[in-house]
Amino acid sequence: MTGKSSQLFAEAKQYIPGGVNSPVRAFKSVNMDPLFISKAQGSKIYDADGKEYIDYVASWGPLILGHARPEVVEAVTEAAAKGTSYGAPTESEIKLARMITEIYPSINKIRMVNSGTEATMSAVRLARGFTGRDKFIKFDGCYHGHSDGFLIKAGSGALTLSIPGNPGVTSGTASDTLVAQYNDLDSVEELIDANSGKVAAVIVEPVAGNAGVIPPADGFLEGLRKITEENGIILIFDEVITGFRVALGGAQELYGIKPDMTCLGKIIGGGLPVGAYGGRADIMDMIAPDGPVYQAGTLSGNPLAMAAGIATLTILKEENPYPKIDKLAADLSEGITACTAKHEGISVQQNRVGSMMCRFFTGKPVVDLASAMKSDTELFAKYFKAMLEEGIYMAPSQFEAGFVSTAHTEDDIKKTVHAHHKSLEKIG
Repeated sequence: MTGKSSQLFAEAKQYIPGGVNSPVRAFKSVNMDPLFISKAQGSKIYDADGKEYIDYVASWGPLILGHARPEVVEAVTEAAAKGTSYGAPTESEIKLARMITEIYPSINKIRMVNSGTEATMSAVRLARGFTGRDKFIKFDGCYHGHSDGFLIKAGSGALTLSIPGNPGVTSGTASDTLVAQYNDLDSVEELIDANSGKVAAVIVEPVAGNAGVIPPADGFLEGLRKITEENGIILIFDEVITGFRVALGGAQELYGIKPDMTCLGKIIGGGLPVGAYGGRADIMDMIAPDGPVYQAGTLSGNPLAMAAGIATLTILKEENPYPKIDKLAADLSEGITACTAKHEGISVQQNRVGSMMCRFFTGKPVVDLASAMKSDTELFAKYFKAMLEEGIYMAPSQFEAGFVSTAHTEDDIKKTVHAHHKSLEKIG
C-alpha cells in the first residue's frame, strides 16, 4: 500500500526504532507498511490519505463507546482547561475508584496506575509481598504487559513477531516465572506441587485475548479458584481487556468467579493512558504508604484520564449497551461463519466472547496457544490486505482480538460480512 502513510513510515524510521512506538503497529506480520491514522469518529477511522475504514481495533479494545464520543471528549476538554496534571490527589480519583468498587464486588480498594503493564507488575509484586513467596504462575501465550517476568512465553506482540526469546530478561527473573497451559488445570497443579509453598500468585486472562480470543473451558476458572484457595495462592484476574468489555463487571461477572485481585486497563480511562489494580482490602493495605510494598507514579490518577473514565463508566452503567453490542458481534460472527462455509478450501474458526472476537485461519477449534499456532498466518496476511482494500480495519495480526463498539451499526456489520466474502474470493 502506497501513499502518505508509507512516506510517514519512512520518515518515522529515521527517529523511532522500527518506525513505531509499539511493535505490532509496524505491520511486519502482514508484510506491508503500516497505516498512519489522522482522525477517527464513531466506528470509523481515517488514514493519512483520508481513506475511511470501519474500525474493529478500537485502540486495542478500550473504546467500547467508539471514537470521540461527545460526552467523553467534553469531560476531557473541561478537565484539561483546569490543568493537565497536578501530581497531587483529586476528588475525581475518589469518584472513579468508588464507581469501580461498586461494580466489582471482588475489589474493596483500588490503586490507579498509568498502564496495564504497571497494573499487572504491581499486582504480582504485591502478591509476593503479601504471601512472602517469590514465584508466580502465568499461562503460555497470555500477555500481561512487558515487565520482565511476564515476557516468558508471552502472547500478543511477541507472538505476532515470532520473537523466540527475551534478551534483557535475566535467568534469575525467568526462574521465578512458572508457565502453565491455558485451559489445563493439571499443568497448574503440577507446577504447584513441584514448587510447594513457593508460589505467590496465579495470574490469568479469564478470557485469553492476546493469542487471539480463547474462551475459558468449562470448569477452568472454577478450578483455578479452588486450587489457589487450597494452596494459599493469590488469584489475579488480568481484566485489562475483558474488564467492562465482556460485561459491566467483566469476565468475573460473566463467569461468576471472584478473584483475590483484578487488573484493569484503558477502558476505565475512556482510552486514555491509565490502568489500575485492586482487590481484597487486607492485600491492598500492604501497599505504601500504609504498608511496606512500594509502588508510585507521578501521573497515576491523572485528572484527564479520571474525567474520561468517569464519563465512560457513567454511560456504560446508565445505557447498559452490552445486549446491543453482543448482538452485533454475534451477527458479525455468524455472518462470517456462514459466508466462509460457501468458500471451499478455506477454513476459519470464529471465537467470540461478548463483543470481543477473533477469526483463526485453521480447520480445528482453537482452545489454547498450541491450537492457535496451527493457524495459517500467510493466508491471514493476504486476508488482512484484502479487508483493508474493502475498507475494514482489523488488528494486523492473526493473534489479536477484534472489538465491536456502541458506535457500530447493523450497516457496518453487513458491510463487513460482504467485505469478508469479497476478500475470501480474492485469496481463495
